[in-house]
Amino acid sequence: MLIVFFDVRGIVHFEFVPQGQTVNGAFYQEVLKRLKRQVVRVRPDIKDVFMLHHDNTPSHTAFVVTNFLTQKKISVVPQPPYSPDLAPCDFFLFPLLKRELKGKHWESVENIQALVTRFLKGISVEEFQRAFQAWHTRLRKCIDAGGDYFEEF
Repeated sequence: MLIVFFDVRGIVHFEFVPQGQTVNGAFYQEVLKRLKRQVVRVRPDIKDVFMLHHDNTPSHTAFVVTNFLTQKKISVVPQPPYSPDLAPCDFFLFPLLKRELKGKHWESVENIQALVTRFLKGISVEEFQRAFQAWHTRLRKCIDAGGDYFEEF
């Protein structure tokens, strides 16, 4: 499993979940601590004001996570339930990654991780910028529709 954080300028932090590891609130909190340190390193201009967008899975909404986010003053962009087409990971990053991995076979988990790492590092800034523009467009369309379901973007 891959956990990845990115912004309009590219990948900020990613890590592979160890095999057999359950992604619960405590584990996700540790991931967020590593993310926070990485933001300080690679995006010092936003280290005190960055926002996080994630879905509403139990590990993301666990008390230890929400408490950590509050203490660190990390704002969370709300994600409407049952709206994967509004999440940049779902309409941009994971489809790209899926196309890259499709039809390939690996001898080990390490080989898959190496390919994914190279792939993530190779995505251009322009692609991330287009994804965030598309996210803005999708959010605007959702707002204009009053939150109702619609077929196409």
